[in-house]
Amino acid sequence: MNQPKPDRISTVLGLLSLLCLAVGLYFAFVSPPDANQGQLVRIMYLHVPTAWVSYLAYGGTMIFSLAYLFTRQRRFDRIAAASAEIGVLMTALTLFGGSLWAKPTWGTYWVWEPRLTTTALGLAIYVAYFIVRGLIEDPQRRARVAAVIGIMGTLYIPVNYMSVYWWRSIHQTATVNLLGETRLSADPRMLLALFTMLAAFTVLYFFLLRVRSKLAALVERREEREIDMELNAARSSGGL
Repeated sequence: MNQPKPDRISTVLGLLSLLCLAVGLYFAFVSPPDANQGQLVRIMYLHVPTAWVSYLAYGGTMIFSLAYLFTRQRRFDRIAAASAEIGVLMTALTLFGGSLWAKPTWGTYWVWEPRLTTTALGLAIYVAYFIVRGLIEDPQRRARVAAVIGIMGTLYIPVNYMSVYWWRSIHQTATVNLLGETRLSADPRMLLALFTMLAAFTVLYFFLLRVRSKLAALVERREEREIDMELNAARSSGGL
């Protein structure tokens, strides 16, 4: 059996993500406490990046799902699914970190307010994405249906982002909004820590996406070989 070739790009991305995470965590720990929240602000340096990567991952699912529908190349379906897996993981981490932050600030781990509710809804959509994938055996039909769900599911992103502006909410507005404005103006070290962690998690996303996609390709090829072996065995036994 041929051994997989070393993937230098994955190695570089992995090392770069580790380096960026180490630097980002250092900045996060040496940055000053917030004037209002004190040491609790350090949760933000993980909470905001995981939320950002969840958006990035679901956006990637949409892009590669569209690529599959236009080209019918199965590699795009694999990448779309890999990106959705990362999105589910990061959304779960976002909710977990947010709950830890909410308890000391709001007095409870969970409130059915717009941002939290839409985040939970987004998580449910992409969990359903994988449930549907598991229920459909035909690879082409599975990829088509999953692509549609992956594309439609990304509609939750603008709703989730704008929920704190559109509806009455106790959730704070974006720390860094799409116009480049920021709520952290007291100390540049806080911004340095936040943006370093955002960069680190972005690199981590591309590392995980590449590794997971390659793993899925290896599994797919193994399954195809097993099917071919079974067919050949059936033909051989039928010819005896």
